[in-house]
Amino acid sequence: MQSLIQIILLILDVVWFIVIAHVVMSWLINFNVLNRHQQLVWQIWTGLERLLEPVYAPIRRILPNMGGLDLSPLVVLIGIYAIRIIIINNAPALIHGI
Repeated sequence: MQSLIQIILLILDVVWFIVIAHVVMSWLINFNVLNRHQQLVWQIWTGLERLLEPVYAPIRRILPNMGGLDLSPLVVLIGIYAIRIIIINNAPALIHGI
């Protein structure tokens, strides 16, 4: 059971870093540091969008319109952190079957 918990935490960490990479890349694109017309940038950006849009879309429907400010990545990061806290705090009970 401990291995399963560690695998879940690893998956959450990977998703965390993918969201962070998406946020940083969006900032770099918006400040014209990166150009989406470059093939590599476009491929990475499209891949991240395809991965994260199914996660962001339901959150965007719930959040109010912020006038161009997208808070869905922040909500996802807070959600991932909350799930990690719940798993870590309840891991001893899950491992020992209490």
